[in-house]
Amino acid sequence: MSEIQFIINGHHQSVSAPPMKRLLDVLREDLHLTGAKEGCGEGECGSCSVLMNGDLVNSCLIPVLQAEGAQITTIEGVANEEKLHPIQQCFLEKGGAQCGICTPGMILATHHLLSKYPHPTLEQIQEGLAGNLCRCTGYMRIFDAVQQAAASEAISK
Repeated sequence: MSEIQFIINGHHQSVSAPPMKRLLDVLREDLHLTGAKEGCGEGECGSCSVLMNGDLVNSCLIPVLQAEGAQITTIEGVANEEKLHPIQQCFLEKGGAQCGICTPGMILATHHLLSKYPHPTLEQIQEGLAGNLCRCTGYMRIFDAVQQAAASEAISK
């Protein structure tokens, strides 16, 4: 067991875990942050996506020891208390979330994308979300939600 410290959703956190335990499992089992989902377990679907030091990563591929000292944002850290983040609101309004398995990863991927490209083209949106699979929406509603979020983010700045 190792004592691993990091900042999660703005709060200092320390966990005792085997160093090779997946970050996904630490989040879900030890910290009870269940927004990141186990999809494929191979880093292919994006359901377990989190932001680590500002980068979008698949938490199913990250040994928790690698998160030592990192700043991690999960979907639980995106909203501001009781108010949805503008990206979450756009997904809700545009129907970009259906069954909900991919939604946390899609929202975090959108957050990451908009931090790099505040006004992304459709091609940039498609590339930015390429690591996240959805079986329900056909992607067009998700792309619409991202475009609306980009527009609302620009208005709020």
